[in-house]
Amino acid sequence: MMTLMKKIVRRSLGLMLAAGVAAAVLPFGRDTAQAATPDEIKTRGKLLVGVLTDYPPFGGTDASQKPAGYDADVAALMAKAMGVQLELVPVTGPNRIPYLLTNKIDVLIATFGITAERSKQVLFSNPYSSLTIYVLAPKSVAVKKPEDLKDVTIGVARASTQDTAISAIAPSGTAIKRFDDDATALQALISGQVAAMGASNTILAQLNKDYPQMNIEPKLTLKEQANGMAFRKADTALTEWSNKFIAEVAGNGQLSEINKRWFGIPLSQLPPMPSF
Repeated sequence: MMTLMKKIVRRSLGLMLAAGVAAAVLPFGRDTAQAATPDEIKTRGKLLVGVLTDYPPFGGTDASQKPAGYDADVAALMAKAMGVQLELVPVTGPNRIPYLLTNKIDVLIATFGITAERSKQVLFSNPYSSLTIYVLAPKSVAVKKPEDLKDVTIGVARASTQDTAISAIAPSGTAIKRFDDDATALQALISGQVAAMGASNTILAQLNKDYPQMNIEPKLTLKEQANGMAFRKADTALTEWSNKFIAEVAGNGQLSEINKRWFGIPLSQLPPMPSF
């Protein structure tokens, strides 16, 4: 339990530590990205991709402390499609955009939600993944529609996205227990204090990895966040190439295989490109 809880809170701690240094601009190195087109990347022979390492299974590290996860696997497919080597550059939530805009990387593949505010600074590809908020429960718990929630006790992190979403659809009288954070709500699910939990697919993946005997599965989908690759505003050619790449690997099943590897389930239909 402690291992899983540490994984859940590690990202929040890492973001707080990184926030104080996010504005710092590191000096350019020899491999600083200058490319704006696929042809220039092919000429250089290397694709530089910014990925998270504090948000598994989208972006974590392997036993050798090298970047690993869904996003890293997508980056590997992208480099292979271009016929170039791949260099993964660890980024944090706060410094993702600065790394891109100061030419340290060619592209962000870093669980980056497509929003109107971010689109003022970067170009987004079409969605290649989504962060999904579910009602999670063991397979034995009978929940198929919102009306069924009145028969179970649900745990959520107080004032979270899932709290808001569940409160909007739950029938009057549904027992919703609110906890200080995801880790505490998760402990309540594991200990049997609640029968279901509002949580993301990242927590679903960790639960199925660490507690497979619980047979946790998604019951209801509450919300989807479309994640896109991010590019500099001038890099329209690379963005267009990437949209074709995403369509290809989504269509031939390669994205679904990556999703099964890291989340234990096939990839559902990708969300549409948000309009602002």
